[in-house]
Amino acid sequence: MRACGVSGNKTLALRDLAAREERGEIPTLRQMATMDEDAIIAALIPIRGIGRWTVEMMLMFRLGRPDVLPVDDLGIRKGAQIVDKADAMPTPKTLEERGQRWAPYRTYASLYLWRIADAATKQATPVKRSQE
Repeated sequence: MRACGVSGNKTLALRDLAAREERGEIPTLRQMATMDEDAIIAALIPIRGIGRWTVEMMLMFRLGRPDVLPVDDLGIRKGAQIVDKADAMPTPKTLEERGQRWAPYRTYASLYLWRIADAATKQATPVKRSQE
């Protein structure tokens, strides 16, 4: 696997994932469809290399959950800072509290906050074009 460019840590993570899957410790997508978000997070974060952010991305983009707000994501925090015209990004705790108002559609708020942060980044760093 090293010859394919897979690092030592990623190899350990893949082995842990495979071993847990073989032992039946990982819920299937069908099972996850009926589980709440906190149960899915609790089931997956013990796997080496999988953290809360990774599971939140899966909840949003693979399982299509409409009410996920990844408060530790820097893009989301940056988007909230821009919306608020604040000097600093909100803390995850502050963003979590604020995000309660967006329930049950926090995933959609997250998508908007990412776009706002992306748009601000593109405006802040203009690219010199060869034609100019």
